[in-house]
Parts: sequence; structure tokens; C-alpha cells
Amino acid sequence: MLSKIKKQLHEANYKLTPQRESTVLVLLENEKDHLSAEEIYMLVKLKTPEIGLATVYRTLEMLTDLKILDKVSFNDGLARYDMRKEGAKHFHHHLLCLECGSIEEIEDDLLGEVEVIVEHDFHFKVKDHRLTFHGVCQKCQNK
Repeated sequence: MLSKIKKQLHEANYKLTPQRESTVLVLLENEKDHLSAEEIYMLVKLKTPEIGLATVYRTLEMLTDLKILDKVSFNDGLARYDMRKEGAKHFHHHLLCLECGSIEEIEDDLLGEVEVIVEHDFHFKVKDHRLTFHGVCQKCQNK
């Protein structure tokens, strides 16, 4: 995955600097965690102690612009970052537990038919979509 990201950066005229590489490695190592910029920064700082918060923010924005990352906000108000799955046409969906705060991913694209209706009935060209279900996870239901 790192080599694929390096190639994408090169094609967009960016270099994989040591700071960017540390940031990408933290994202890959914590792919399921939906980390905030500050959480990413704290983990990157362990690998590259001299890195600044602004550098991490710029890297996250660049990776988002290049569609390597998706930026998502849940009910805590923080922007969180998610690696875009290889070959994914769309942002993936999430299940957010309102009790424990866990976030689970849904890989299936559930809105293909809805996109067709929106494009046809509303003459609106859909580029992407996001869906977060808010509810109570199985673990919390069993408590």
C-alpha cells in the first residue's frame, strides 16, 4: 500500500518526504481507528519527534485532496481520517454507536440505486456520497 501511495504522490508531483511517510505509516498501522489529526500527530511524533502539527495537518489535507484519505466527521465534532479503500468508487459507510462511540465500517455500496434516482429525478450529477447510521451496537445491546 505504501508503494501505491508513493506512486500516487509522484504522479501528482509530490515527494514522499520522511514526515509524509511517517504520517502515512501511522494511518496504515491504525487504519480501523478513525483517528483525528491530533491523534495522528501524537503517533507520528513517536516516529519522527521533530515533526510539527502544521506539517501533519498539511499532509492530511494533501492526502485528502488526492483521494488517498477521506475526511469524516462524526458526532464528536472532530474531523477524522479514513484510508480510502483501493479501487473504491465511493466513500464507505459507517455504523456509529451512540452509547460506546464505536465506529464500524460497511464496505458494501448501499446507495447505487439511490444515486441513479437522484441523477435522473433531480438532474444532479453525484460525485460521491456518505452514509452514517447512528444507533446502538450489538455489544451495548447485550449489556
